Amino acid sequence: MNRYLVESTHTAEECLYALDLIVAHGHITHFDWGCESGVHTGWVIVEADSEDEALLSVPSMIRNKARAIQLSKFTPQIIRSFHTETQQ
Repeated sequence: MNRYLVESTHTAEECLYALDLIVAHGHITHFDWGCESGVHTGWVIVEADSEDEALLSVPSMIRNKARAIQLSKFTPQIIRSFHTETQQ
């Protein structure tokens, strides 16, 4: 299973509606929010088999404005292998 950063944006005018939808969806405590800083976006990291599955963490009514980004971790060894690949 892969890890995804799911980003759900909304406008200031949509803020309360978006938050209410996330509450009803049951994921409000999983998200971190930038709304109080004027960045009307929520972020959550989920484990999923695909981007589409990760996006299921966002209610369907606002899912069209969300995106899922597959996350990776790099070790020093992996980074060294990248250098080796580019030199060949």
